[in-house]
Amino acid sequence: MDDLCALSAHDLLGLYRGKRCSPVEVCGALLARVDRLNPLLKAFVLVDHEAALASARASEVRWMRDSPMGPLDGVPVSIKDIILTRGWPTLRGSLGIDPAQVWDIDAPVSARLRESGAVLFGKTTTPEYGHKAETNSPGSVPVSLGGGATCNPWDLSKTTGGSSGGAAAAIAAGLGPLSVGTDGAGSVRIPAAFCGNVGMKPSFGRVPAYPLSPYGTVAHLGPHTMSVADAALMLDVMKQPDARDWTSLPPDSRSYLARLEAPARAHGLGVSDQPLAGLRAAYSPTLGYVRNLDPQVREALDRAVVLLEGLGLEIEACDPGIEDPLEISTGLWFLGSLSVWSGLSEEQKRVCDPDFTAQAQWGKQISGLQATQLHQRRGLLGSHMRQWMLPYDVLITPTVASTAFANRAPGSVPMSPETMLGWTPYSYPFNLTQQPALTIPCGLSNQGLPIGMQLVGRMFDDMTVLRVAAAFEECMPIPRPVL
Repeated sequence: MDDLCALSAHDLLGLYRGKRCSPVEVCGALLARVDRLNPLLKAFVLVDHEAALASARASEVRWMRDSPMGPLDGVPVSIKDIILTRGWPTLRGSLGIDPAQVWDIDAPVSARLRESGAVLFGKTTTPEYGHKAETNSPGSVPVSLGGGATCNPWDLSKTTGGSSGGAAAAIAAGLGPLSVGTDGAGSVRIPAAFCGNVGMKPSFGRVPAYPLSPYGTVAHLGPHTMSVADAALMLDVMKQPDARDWTSLPPDSRSYLARLEAPARAHGLGVSDQPLAGLRAAYSPTLGYVRNLDPQVREALDRAVVLLEGLGLEIEACDPGIEDPLEISTGLWFLGSLSVWSGLSEEQKRVCDPDFTAQAQWGKQISGLQATQLHQRRGLLGSHMRQWMLPYDVLITPTVASTAFANRAPGSVPMSPETMLGWTPYSYPFNLTQQPALTIPCGLSNQGLPIGMQLVGRMFDDMTVLRVAAAFEECMPIPRPVL
């Protein structure tokens, strides 16, 4: 039964289409695996066996009639517990949100997945309000699981990162082939790198959101998967329009998956045919300012670059000529935390994660003038990167400066810009610029922990990022931890 849980969404759809396996069998195997492993990983805050099996049975009937509802019919999908999902509480990792209220709204991504026939089966853990890159808030993990932090499936003593820590842990552990995360400063890419997933932050507005994030226009929604093709398949569903998001991009009817598969179908291209010929990349292992890069991460990236050159990618070592935008990112972030915190009752504030409260206190120190200046500096950064990327199709960097570190308790490290994001200097710049960015595993450390390579694209060119990642994956298949 565990073999079914190791299959990709593509594999499952092929089995359904050939009537060699039923969505009910897959759902049953998955729920059994979640029941066995979630007490160890603490990746889910909610698993709805009844709703999942009912959805799987309905999908089975449709497949038997050769009339699937949509491109993900019968595929299990989990949702980060910061995204509204009809019929389930959305507690946002907080002890201060009452689950006993009406939950009758689907966010755009939940609605599109449901309409595609996906089997929604559970909600994954997040730090409170998605405010940090560790999944360890007092409300992240249910009391029934003992509380604490979500655990990395490669080493249960290590962090998953965050804020989509539950999604990353679940995907790596074979607890569903697809999961939805959110990314405001690296929250898809950081845990995907630490847990060994493909994690993508599409161009801002490509995936509609509702309600919009209190952290503003740095917040993206994206897929966690174990293959690039599954990420493309999932994005085809997630990017469908929704009028509730006035910041979303115009509808795009082109399929990422079809375009990813088209060259192979038309020309029979293989790795030896240099599928990336004609594309140009910049390789910047430090972005010109990073001083804390783990040598093992650097070595893995250097090897990955050689592999990409063998696939025809023309690569130039070049820094983008920017200063570390940590102050911009954390300043705007602290203001977002203050906005949320200020709307809480005194009782809710008393049970907040101390790191979240500390962020709000930092936000109080930022004046209106300083906030305006931060936005202006962000605009200059975005303009610079759009111009600098013109000669390049992608920018290659590490995803995180290190591999996963030990899990720690909330409030154990004093909150500051450096402690919040200083250890992940490659992620937040591209939330500020809104460019598409994807992480893909490119090796393991000497301790057996995943290392991620980040591919950053020109704004709106999500397709090229997927194309480069898919070619790399053909040469370096993505491993899973043994559980």
